[in-house]
Amino acid sequence: MSIEEQLRADQTAAMKAKDRAKLNAIRSVQSEVATAKSASGFSGEVDDALYISTISTYVKRLSKTKAEYDDLGDRGAEQASKLAFEIEYLSDFLPRKLDEAATRELVRSVIAETGASSETPAGQVIGAVMRKGEDVDGALVNRVVRELLDGAA
Repeated sequence: MSIEEQLRADQTAAMKAKDRAKLNAIRSVQSEVATAKSASGFSGEVDDALYISTISTYVKRLSKTKAEYDDLGDRGAEQASKLAFEIEYLSDFLPRKLDEAATRELVRSVIAETGASSETPAGQVIGAVMRKGEDVDGALVNRVVRELLDGAA
């Protein structure tokens, strides 16, 4: 079942169950996909790749917004909770990224392969890690590379 079909089925179920949170998340993704389709220069198909790309971008944006609400403490708790639900629900449609331990191991292996040291610019190591083709979180890679290079000093 394609992501589009799964979302449609989830939407129908959410409507029947009156699950407004899930319905809002699905409608937001549908709106984001419609925007992507109507963008100038779009000539591809509406397929899982488009949905994954769109959901990934949307989840990143939600995560940043959630962090801002988290910083507000009690005043932003309710909105942060709503965003956390959307992030969790939509993340199920995305490929799994390496966890911190696996990312740390990948970074260590790249540092060993490239002979990087504290003198090596972090960007070179980050680029080498990203080129490995593993599904990693860029922000996590950035943090781990900087930690490990600083520790190599």
